[in-house]
Amino acid sequence: MPEEAKLSHTAAMILQTIGSGEGYGFSVMEVTGLPSGTVYPAMRRLERDGLIRSQWEKQSIADHEQRPPRKYYKLTRSGLTALEASQKRYPLLAKMIPAEVANN
Repeated sequence: MPEEAKLSHTAAMILQTIGSGEGYGFSVMEVTGLPSGTVYPAMRRLERDGLIRSQWEKQSIADHEQRPPRKYYKLTRSGLTALEASQKRYPLLAKMIPAEVANN
């Protein structure tokens, strides 16, 4: 798809991070160094565009760890395709955030 090649560097970093196994918002912020005001709106756009999907963890897990529930994100097939296109467009991306996309 043509729009995949036009992903911003920020969106590509977020896809790369999610593809590496960092699946919730705060971990994406930690890995990328991007602020929450950038990460969360970008993830909403990526989800709207069908490149990632989300699911809330079970309340019992959060309760056991004494924290609020986390919303976990995974790449969709379209997201994986977009990530691969982004890795060609931004060759240093993989060096910044090593990907383990096989688990998605």
